[in-house]
Amino acid sequence: MEKIATNFEMLLEKAQDYTKSSIELFKLNAIDKTADITASLTFRLAFGLIVAMFSLFINIGISLYIGKLLGETYLGFLIVSGFYLVLAILLFVFRKQLIKVPITNMVIRKLLETKIR
Repeated sequence: MEKIATNFEMLLEKAQDYTKSSIELFKLNAIDKTADITASLTFRLAFGLIVAMFSLFINIGISLYIGKLLGETYLGFLIVSGFYLVLAILLFVFRKQLIKVPITNMVIRKLLETKIR
């Protein structure tokens, strides 16, 4: 009878160890996925900021050039602003296909990605 009790205690102890290890593994995987997603989004934001700054200076140059061609500087800025208004309207209309779906897919892909080490 004592042998059965001892075996049961060992089994219970191993089950507790397994549960603790499983929980710890789950936590580590969650941390890894969160870090991966955060790093990916941070890179995209930094890259987007650099592209935005480049775009800003190029657009100022284009506005000044168009304004020079038309004889009035403000006309160049109005034309470039109108272009961005049309672009913003198109982006708003197609926001689901252009923004929501790709970002959702990226996060899901990162969460389901298994790393080979």
